[in-house]
Amino acid sequence: MCLGVPGRVISVDGDVAMVDFWGVQKPIRLDVVDAPVAPGDYVLNHVGFAIRRISAEEIGDTLALYDELLRRADDDDLMAADVRAELAAAEVAGRERP
Repeated sequence: MCLGVPGRVISVDGDVAMVDFWGVQKPIRLDVVDAPVAPGDYVLNHVGFAIRRISAEEIGDTLALYDELLRRADDDDLMAADVRAELAAAEVAGRERP
């Protein structure tokens, strides 16, 4: 199973958005997202692609779920490990960007 990670769109340049994931910024492709996105929107990221725009009505619950997941998870929790891996990859990509 793969997990998408929510993030807030900071900017959009064509088919690429700069997205913030809990303070880590990463470029995300917009080729397959289900709706147009703009700065301030939230998207669900999966392997570098925005797959869904998260509505304003859903984002509070979605972010709370991820925060709770990471807060409660132990080191053997596979879902939390996947979220942490996505965030770690975003940090590496952010450091590699000029």
